[in-house]
Amino acid sequence: MQTSKCPCGSGKDLAQCCGLYLQGRALPETAMALMRSRYSAYVLQEIDYLKETLWPKFQPAFDFEGTARWASENHWVGLTVIQFQNGGRDDRAGTVLFEANYLSGGQMHKHRELSKFRKKAGRWYYVEAIAET
Repeated sequence: MQTSKCPCGSGKDLAQCCGLYLQGRALPETAMALMRSRYSAYVLQEIDYLKETLWPKFQPAFDFEGTARWASENHWVGLTVIQFQNGGRDDRAGTVLFEANYLSGGQMHKHRELSKFRKKAGRWYYVEAIAET
């Protein structure tokens, strides 16, 4: 894993932030941490991590090639968390509203999503996009 600032925008080094999760050395303790680490996985094209952190029921249908293509064809330039509800260490569910900016085809784009997260057996998972704009 490279030594650089974490793509999630925390200001921390990757190795001390989302890199811990991407390398399997720790589990995100909150829905927010999971969302940030999934963004970092897109930036770093860690597609296995995206599948592993998807709600188990949806993992068999995960489109590995399509997700890898989406991650590699875009230049990810920033993440902004707009709001979150629940999703703390003691919660079992939570939502995070975020915007991910990316460059594609020479133009800037913004992916805005309200994501749903759930905890199962002490581990947070991404469940679904409740709304995208």
